This record gives sequence, C-alpha cells and structure tokens, in this order.
Amino acid sequence: MDQNILFFFNERPEALPLYMAFEGRLLSELEGVVIQPQKSQITLKNCRVFGAVSFLAARKAKDRPNPYITVTLGLGRQEFSPRIDQAAEPYPGRWTHHIVIGSAEEIDDELMAWVREAYDFAAAKR
Repeated sequence: MDQNILFFFNERPEALPLYMAFEGRLLSELEGVVIQPQKSQITLKNCRVFGAVSFLAARKAKDRPNPYITVTLGLGRQEFSPRIDQAAEPYPGRWTHHIVIGSAEEIDDELMAWVREAYDFAAAKR
C-alpha cells in the first residue's frame, strides 16, 4: 500500500476499504493506470487524467452514506442515471460526473463501464 494513499485516508480511515475495493477492480480491469495521490484527491491517469477519487461533497450531507468516496469521471457525453450525483460540462463535449460510493456493492459492472469509457475517452484525446 502506497504511504501517500494511507496519508490521504488518514482522517477518514473508514473509507479506505471502499477505495481498496475500487482500486482492486480498476487495476484488474484496465492496463497502464497510474494512481497519483494528491492532497485533495487521488488522480487516475492513463496518458491523461480520466478520473479521481476524493471526498467531494457531491450529495447533501444528510443523504451521503458514511463512509463514502466520490468517484469523478470525465466522459465525452452526459450520462443520465440516478447514480450520478452531479454532472457538468466544463468544456464543449467534455462532461465531468461525480458518483458517491457508499458500499463495495456499488463498485459494480455499471460503474466500471463508466470508468472504462472515461479511460478510453482520455486515451483518445489529442
């Protein structure tokens, strides 16, 4: 386990198992993923950034699970799903989606399909 990842979860250690479940699936399904822990997020890259894990409050506090992580993904389109907590188009044709994860069961095939789409979208950017 990377010490910087442990440091990232220092104040919220109860969320570490959620991240570990996500990272395990991420690394087993996608090649060449670079995980870069930073102060406010854990950045996910291939040749470019395609996502992040953070504690972004993408849902009202009363509606957030405890523990939780927020998975942020960049897609080339807007995804419409009740699982998407927030979506914004910071640049034409680039949509940022925030998904609050409160259990390992939510790290499912649907989420991982969005992760793969973000991974492929980032890899195709010029």
